[in-house]
Amino acid sequence: MRKPRDYDSELKALEDKARELKTRKVQQLGELVIATGADTLTTDELAGALVAIAETKEAGRREAWAKRGAAWFLSKSRRSARADDGNGGGASTQSGGAQSLSGTTGAA
Repeated sequence: MRKPRDYDSELKALEDKARELKTRKVQQLGELVIATGADTLTTDELAGALVAIAETKEAGRREAWAKRGAAWFLSKSRRSARADDGNGGGASTQSGGAQSLSGTTGAA
């Protein structure tokens, strides 16, 4: 005879997993804001920029932002790799890059 399924415990496990994924997503978004230097913006500025981006329907503009973001991630991974190799200058390069990125983003 088969053992009956415990739907309540399965549902609770799924809810716990969903909560964990949401928490991880929020944490990663916060880390991204800090890594890009956007944490220097006011909450209103950051929210306004994100709303403008979310409302943009122009495919060309969104594609340009996506390319810029991909390039940022690539340069960040290269800087991290250099820093891991023992190059002490990687940290200052990273902070300077984040500052210029936020300055450029704020001007756009």
